[in-house]
Amino acid sequence: MKFPEMSYARPDTEDLKKRLADLVERLKNAADFETAKSVFLEHEKLCKSSDTQATLAHIRHDIDTRDAFYDEEMKYWNAVMPELEEYMQSWNLAMLESPFRVDFEENYGKLMFLNTELELKTFSTDIIQEMQQENDLNQEYRNLIASAQIPFEGGTYTLSQMTPFKTDKNDARRLAAWKAEGAWYKENQEALDRIYDELVHLRDAMGKKLGYDGYTQLGYYRMQRNCYTKEDVEKFREAVVKYLVPIADDIYKEQAKRLGKEYPMSFADNALAFRSGNARPVGTPDDILAQGRKFYDELSPQTSEFFRMMMDQELLDVLSTEGKAGGGYCTSILDYEVPFIFANFNGTQHDVEVVTHEAGHAFAAWMNRDRVPMTYIWPSLEACEVHSMSMEFFSWNWAEGFFGEDTRKFLYTHLADALTFIPYGTMVDHFQHIVFEKPDMTPAKRHETWKELLGIYMPWMRLDGEIPFYADGEGWQRQHHIYERPFYYIDYCLAQTVALQFWAKIQENREEAWEKYIAYTKQGGSEVFTKLLENAGLDNPFEESCLRDVCAAARKWLDAYDLKGLE
Repeated sequence: MKFPEMSYARPDTEDLKKRLADLVERLKNAADFETAKSVFLEHEKLCKSSDTQATLAHIRHDIDTRDAFYDEEMKYWNAVMPELEEYMQSWNLAMLESPFRVDFEENYGKLMFLNTELELKTFSTDIIQEMQQENDLNQEYRNLIASAQIPFEGGTYTLSQMTPFKTDKNDARRLAAWKAEGAWYKENQEALDRIYDELVHLRDAMGKKLGYDGYTQLGYYRMQRNCYTKEDVEKFREAVVKYLVPIADDIYKEQAKRLGKEYPMSFADNALAFRSGNARPVGTPDDILAQGRKFYDELSPQTSEFFRMMMDQELLDVLSTEGKAGGGYCTSILDYEVPFIFANFNGTQHDVEVVTHEAGHAFAAWMNRDRVPMTYIWPSLEACEVHSMSMEFFSWNWAEGFFGEDTRKFLYTHLADALTFIPYGTMVDHFQHIVFEKPDMTPAKRHETWKELLGIYMPWMRLDGEIPFYADGEGWQRQHHIYERPFYYIDYCLAQTVALQFWAKIQENREEAWEKYIAYTKQGGSEVFTKLLENAGLDNPFEESCLRDVCAAARKWLDAYDLKGLE
């Protein structure tokens, strides 16, 4: 079924609650495992149906945040989801206490119980009101970002539509674009500060109501950290500063030489990789999608079937339009057993990475679409990001079809960007740990903290105040994960480290690398992150040697890469 034909209907909330409560009692009263299993599968079906309706409302709201109907539907879901959580937790507790737990584990594995135990640590009826307020604030932030109308060169643009101007090869135009975007954020900073301040205090209050020192431990449980700790993340951050910041610093020093700029450079100059311009995709959005189909057709029979299904069923919405929410993501529409890709094409390298990155998520979800329980379709988020970031590297053999004459630029900057991203992403994580350790920090102190971290993780950025917002240590407010999903961003960094392992293996033997990728992907979410890696023969990114080795391989490749003729 095509996406526009998928039916949305708000469920009867009281009936849904009644059915969920009834299932809990039937599970408790089950006389044998077969009866308990039947109730379990019925619960799966009901939850998939409810999740499908919430997902359809979410996607259609994001496609046009001005749509009054779906705006109201999102308000409904923002209010009802925390209420339903009470019923989900009752189910979770009944599952944990079931006399047939061993039978369930034999049929479905132990991970579902490990994750259930974590979920029970994230909720109490005492925090329902705070969860509802949190949802409302997140939606307010999304709507504010989506509402941006930035005047530039006689036109008016959304934040996504400003991106090509921010990488323009003309220095004056590029700087003006950064200033124009920064000015919009500054004009809205009072609202941005207020929304985040309220979110921080709400989350801190939730953590304390649940018996924690603050939000950090609750945040880790909410992010389903089931195989590593805050201390492991701190160890990873240290390795990033030791191995990655130096190589990233060298990349930007070389870039400054190419551009004829003094190092460190401004945000605007750091955005331009080559004096002649950054790599740009060739053709229209339809051309990019057609090349994506060619890539997936030739990569493997499985990817060919998958991507053709995505196109035929209209499961990609990728054009940047007025009123559309910013960013991009992949999600699952469970009743239809299909993924959906939401994105904002803007004429930059990013457009191709949507076709590879988000489709990497979608392919993994499609490969595991019929898993039971449904929570095994997707692994934890850092494991999910391995699918997407690694798929980007598998597309290199098809890069010419995406980039034409800019292919050499793309290959260089794609690897360079992967390396320079990790310090930024790690900084985002470090910033959030500081914020939730000190929830009463003023907005000004948060900006000051971000600026200090820029000096540690991104010393190639000139912080002289030339560009409003960005050069004043306020640029963290454009990162929606900081508002909406605390502690998410380190997942990208861990995954990028694993993806760099795949990159290195692709250079040696692409067929063997693809076999490892499939071995990793076909596990879905049936194991914890570190076990998924172990099963596929991949190194653990929390081991210092992992980051050291991928950095050494990448530095060797970059140093040997022929940039002759590229200005």
